[in-house]
Order: sequence, then structure tokens, then C-alpha cells
Amino acid sequence: MSIRLENISVKKNEQWILKNINFIATDKQNWAIIGHNGSGKSTFLDLIAGKIFPTQGTLSIDSSKKIVQVSRDYSFSKIIGNAHQYYQQRYNAHDSEIGPTVYEVLQNQVLPIGTIHTESVELPPLAQTEEKLITVAQVFRIEHLLHRKITSLSNGETRRSLLAYWFLQNPDVLLLDNPFSGLDATSRNELSIVLENLENTQIFLVANKKDIPFNFSNVIQFSEGEIAYCGDIKNVLDNLILPTENWEEKLKKIAQYSCQMKDNSDFITALKLINVNVEYGNKKVLDTINWEVKTGECWAVLGPNGSGKSTLMSLLTGDNPQAYRNEIYLFDKRRGTGESIWEIKQRIGFVSPELHLFFDKQIEVRDMIGSGFFDTLNLFRKLNDQQEKIIDNYLQFFGIEKLKNKQFIQLSSGQQRVILLVRALVKNPSMLILDEPCQGLDYHQMIFFRDALNVIVQSQQKTLIYITHYLDEIPACVNKTIYLEEGKIVKIKA
Repeated sequence: MSIRLENISVKKNEQWILKNINFIATDKQNWAIIGHNGSGKSTFLDLIAGKIFPTQGTLSIDSSKKIVQVSRDYSFSKIIGNAHQYYQQRYNAHDSEIGPTVYEVLQNQVLPIGTIHTESVELPPLAQTEEKLITVAQVFRIEHLLHRKITSLSNGETRRSLLAYWFLQNPDVLLLDNPFSGLDATSRNELSIVLENLENTQIFLVANKKDIPFNFSNVIQFSEGEIAYCGDIKNVLDNLILPTENWEEKLKKIAQYSCQMKDNSDFITALKLINVNVEYGNKKVLDTINWEVKTGECWAVLGPNGSGKSTLMSLLTGDNPQAYRNEIYLFDKRRGTGESIWEIKQRIGFVSPELHLFFDKQIEVRDMIGSGFFDTLNLFRKLNDQQEKIIDNYLQFFGIEKLKNKQFIQLSSGQQRVILLVRALVKNPSMLILDEPCQGLDYHQMIFFRDALNVIVQSQQKTLIYITHYLDEIPACVNKTIYLEEGKIVKIKA
């Protein structure tokens, strides 16, 4: 047996995360891992990876096996991670040259920041043969990114480059935590094919039902920190054990509350872009974008990884300095005519994978949500009674009251994403810009959030911009769509 867990329990901060886990895996078995957010899936992977140790029980792993856990970002490397040290990094033109290229990362040729190749620096030997690297780059569709700086990559491009990096480490056991998140449909399909055809590598895959590759025959389902089912995948996927909640009653309360919120939409045009271009060096990220959104309209923004979606949103949220060299109107006013970045942010509720990455993980959930009133990455002001009440209401609506006083780092990635969604809602913004807001949510939580968002937007006639790679995540209120490819609008459905 390559991996054996006997009566394993894991306790974090006086809370049992895993309880009474008994599990055996042989060398050739690939396992899908499912369950609702906070059920213990990621902790199970961390346990196998050796990142945490059991509080009780015995863990036995074949010491000859090379176990690799794929990171969600580049923070595993001090040098590479420093190049990703602040949120607005890849939207600043002068910062596009910071950090290593994708090729240097894949070849372990990463130099300290500030070092240039003309200096007398002895590089480590190549980690891979050129042929193997190119083959893997082609598999993960990053061949065209090899000479790009990692700070210039989109969220989806970053995820694909990380998968390639860890794949090149030749693991015996590969641990994947929602690797399909942030990938477009083509990339998800190609990754699924790669996983289906991997030989001599055992895979443990945390994923939603819809993303599990066809040839995975074994499944572990977690519920409240315990294994609720372990065995043949065919016996469980059509009968998932889901939390029992009265959704209709919750949605009714959200609708009643939303109708009481003050409507602060005093503009006719939410946004208008005229011949907008964004360039980094010789690369044109956005090319002659013309787009107008009226108050109360709900749009989906679709397109493959690297098509310019997140850069487009950065122009609207005030995070991209190239907004000032373009003709952009927000809330009936042209950018650069005297408004501050904080005046813009005050009217926008925003969620994105990048925003998730750069929050202080030690902050308490209450303070994390409270920072949404002030558009900061931490809470620097005292909340008043009304703001505290709003936070309590939203925590109750989403069934996460018990998380209020926990540190952000103590939550699962899915729970963290729900907290950021609540943070975007609490100030009742004029416009919501949600960039892959359901990334990391389990299917059950995604459905509830989608329906709750639909109720909130319709009740308040709120303007919504929604970016996703999954069509079933789009709320019913969205009836207009813009499609991007290679920085250009290829289709508008209005």
C-alpha cells in the first residue's frame, strides 16, 4: 500500500477539521475527492503532502514515493513570490518586466529580483531537456507564454503555468486542489485529457462533479470532516450528500432585505469605453474596445484565458493606470476629470482571483468583510452599529455566522471566496464587478450564491458585470453578453 491512514484526526485552533479517517490507497488508484466547502478536502491533501501532521492516529506513506502538491500560486518560491507581492502588479506597465519569465521558472533558472543576465551569475543546471519542456508547454497550452514575465499572466495562464511547473517535477503522487478553477473550457478539456492519460503517476484530485475526468473510478466524499463515502465513483456522483438547508426561505429573506436597501444609482451610463487600447511593451492586451453599459444592465463577459477580460475589469475598478490614456466614462463622468480612485471604488463591489490572493490571511473574517465598506485590504476604521448589523445579516443569509470571528487563513478556499463575495455586497455598491466569483465554491454553494445574487440584483435593479468560464454559474438576471478573444471584442449579444 502506498498510502494508509488509520484513525486519523486533525485539530486546528481548537477545532476538529478531520475526524476518524481510515483510508488505504494502492499505487495505481486515482482518487477524486468531493464534498461541500469546509468539509476537510484540502486538509486531507495537506496531510498526504506532509504539510500538516495528524493530531491523532497513524499516517503511513511509502518513503520512496515523490509526492507533489500543486500550488495555487507562486508563493511557494520566495523569489518568484516577491514578484507577485502586491495586487496591482500586472496592471502597471513599468512592473511588467519584474520577475522571471515562464521559461526561467520551468527551468529552475530563477534569479533574484534585480539581477540581469549580463551580470556574472552562475545559473543552476537546466532542470529539463528542451524537448521535454516544449512538449509539456504544448500540453498545457503555454508554449506562447514561455518568454513572458509571470507578472503579466492572466489568472488562467498562471494556473496553467503552475500545472506545467509541478508536472515537470516527475511526481509519483500528484495532489491537485481544484486545478480546473480559472481555466477556460478548452483548457479544462485538455487538462482532463492529460490527467486521463498520465502513466506511472497516482492522482488525488479535489474537484467538482462536473470536472472529474472520465477514467477516475474511485471517490472519497467528505462531510463535516469525516469520510461519508469511499469507493466506486458510480455509486455516489448521482446521489451527492449535500447539506440540508431551506434555500427558498433564505432567498425570500434576502429578497425582503434587498428591497429595503437604499437605491444609490443616480447615473444613466454605468460605463462607456471608446476605442480603448492597453499595451505592455509590444503586446496589445486590449485592442480598440468599444462598449457601453447602462444603469441596471446585467452583462456576462466571456472569453478564453488571456483574452483580456481581467485587464478590461482593471480599467473599470481603478487598478490600471492606462485608464487615464484612454477615453473611459464611469457613472456618467470621464476618468481623469478630477475623481479619485477611492470615489470610483466606493461605487463598485468587486471580487477577483487576484484580490483573493493578496489579502492578509491573518485578518479576522469580521474585519475582512468590514474592509469592504472602505475599499481597503484591511480594516483600519471602527465599524458603526449599522455596519455591524449589515455584516451580521449577510453572514446569516449565507449560513456562515459561525465563521465571523475566525481568521481568514483558518477557512477553506471555498469559504474564503464566500467571505469575499459578502465583502463586495455589504456597502450596497452601484455596480458589481465579479471576476470568476464562484471559483473554489462547491456545486451546492455555487447554485445558492448564483440564485442569491440574482435576487439581490433584481431587487435593487443593480448593474452587474459577471466574468466566468462556466455558463451555469451565470445568474438569470444576466441577459447581455460580450465575447473577447486576443484582446478584441468578437461578439456582443445585447
